[in-house]
Amino acid sequence: MGFWFALLVFALLLTLAGVFYLLTRFRRLSFIARLKEKNPALPWLAAALCLLPVAAFALINLATLFIVVIHLVVFFALADLLGLVIRRAAKREWSADLRTYTALLLCIVYLGVGWYQAHSVSVTGYTVRSEKLQTGEKMRVVLIADSHLGITLDGAAFAREMERVRETEPDAVVIVGDFVDDDSKKEDMLAACRALGALEAPRGVWFVYGNHDNGYYEYRDFSSAELRAALTENGVRILEDEAVSLGGAFDLVGRRDRSMRERASAETLTAGLDRGRFSILLDHQPNDYENEAGRADLVLSGHTHGGHIFPAGQIGELFGANDQTYGLEEREGTTFIVTSGISGWAIPFKTGTRSEFAVIDVVPA
Repeated sequence: MGFWFALLVFALLLTLAGVFYLLTRFRRLSFIARLKEKNPALPWLAAALCLLPVAAFALINLATLFIVVIHLVVFFALADLLGLVIRRAAKREWSADLRTYTALLLCIVYLGVGWYQAHSVSVTGYTVRSEKLQTGEKMRVVLIADSHLGITLDGAAFAREMERVRETEPDAVVIVGDFVDDDSKKEDMLAACRALGALEAPRGVWFVYGNHDNGYYEYRDFSSAELRAALTENGVRILEDEAVSLGGAFDLVGRRDRSMRERASAETLTAGLDRGRFSILLDHQPNDYENEAGRADLVLSGHTHGGHIFPAGQIGELFGANDQTYGLEEREGTTFIVTSGISGWAIPFKTGTRSEFAVIDVVPA
């Protein structure tokens, strides 16, 4: 708790510093700077009015406001740096007005694309080949993660995406955590569970918990028990450190999230598996590749949101927060796939990736 409080205070101070910097940038606009002749306080007031549309992002949440402010600061700083280079290299002055409008326009376009990438769900396809499978033995798995109901997908929007999932004709559907968030609404959760129940997947719809599903705080209007009941009532099978057969040559292993106090090791979970069969392991966070490699044929994860906001994914990998941020990787005969998620946490932009669900065809080599 202390770490998160310190992080919140740091983000708040950084946001306030960013707001002050932006006030100085808007204050230099020629039509605002001239107001100083009437009253020295007027340019500051006019600059503050220019920032009012930015303050409106706080109505979404404070995390979104922070992201918008930081991106504005970065683009304004880059414009100032470019203006300095032009002045020194070309001996020309790039006016403050032009720098301001350029920075503002580029930031709007950049975050606009990020908004589209967060709200427009794509379909990503993978083919995984295995020598364990005989001719005719194949399975289509749809991988869904990180819907975090409420930020870009409410219950109705999630249901529409499940219609798209059904059109892919999956054999099995797996939800690898963070189905709901700390501020998700009960009506959205129930609608999304009903949408999962309407899927037609002959090998089942399966679920493992993520770090947000049980809730860090007690301010949403449903309990963890109600979530579990809604999933179960709609035919969704919850796996908590257990392995099951999907029929044919396929086994499925569902692992508890690493945020939980107790969870079995990858070695323990896979010890009883028939190595001649194709095994799929579900683990919300891609953080245990060293121990999972060689123990399952396919490991499916989410959690990273594919990087979400650039360059968060790259920084996370640099400091070892995750073994992988996005995509497919092979280690010791195990294929690892991390999805960017069908939505994301708190922030309605994705500048480092795009929302998706993955369609994985497992076929003979």
